[in-house]
Amino acid sequence: MSKLCTLWRREIAAYFLSPIAYLVMVSFLVLTGFGFWMLVLAFDGHTNPVSVMQVFFGSFFYWIGMLMAVPVITMRLLAEEKRLGTIETLMTAPVSDAAVVWSKFLGAVTFFALLWLPTTAYSWILNQFASAPTPIDWGPVVLAYVGTLLVGMFYVSLGLLASSLTQNQIIAAIVGFVLVAIMFFLGFMMNIGPAWLQTFFGYIGSIEHIRDLARGQLDLRRVMLYVSVTVFVLFCTQKIVESRKWR
Repeated sequence: MSKLCTLWRREIAAYFLSPIAYLVMVSFLVLTGFGFWMLVLAFDGHTNPVSVMQVFFGSFFYWIGMLMAVPVITMRLLAEEKRLGTIETLMTAPVSDAAVVWSKFLGAVTFFALLWLPTTAYSWILNQFASAPTPIDWGPVVLAYVGTLLVGMFYVSLGLLASSLTQNQIIAAIVGFVLVAIMFFLGFMMNIGPAWLQTFFGYIGSIEHIRDLARGQLDLRRVMLYVSVTVFVLFCTQKIVESRKWR
């Protein structure tokens, strides 16, 4: 466990020693902040059955921020190690391959969570400066952030898998974006094909999951879904990393 924590701290430090991390953070917050501002303007002076935050989770700006941030966050994780040749030193160190993969995953998830942390102030800002403030229903807001973290963990695992396949960060980012985009757009196929296929797409579609959580609807089956598929993807990534020893 101590070795895992050491590697995890190494990954966090690597993020904040790179200017790309700050560029990603600023771009992400500008994009989501602009989306939140647009929604506030659209809701101003109108009576709506849903809250601004409920619409924000699941909006275009929410998802474009997610889809663009994850590949950039994960593209360097293993690809850079391969390009610099440090992967050999890391693999021969007294740490397991699983510890290497999990430390990089946890480092990326930590940075992903830090991206979203400032957005937790949106509800407070809305309540403080709205013309007719109402008590904040924190339940759906908290569940929406929990869902964001679960989806983010799954997407980060896909990005890490992509990074393990190449030593070129740009290729890793492109492959990661394609994998994440495929899982995202499956949610739009709920009305395509036979009923069983629609049910399947609806069950794995991230969009509906986040929207339901933003309404305060918690389904533990979906929590288990994201935890299990994340662990499975990380297992596949570990096997890819281990395959270097077989060559």
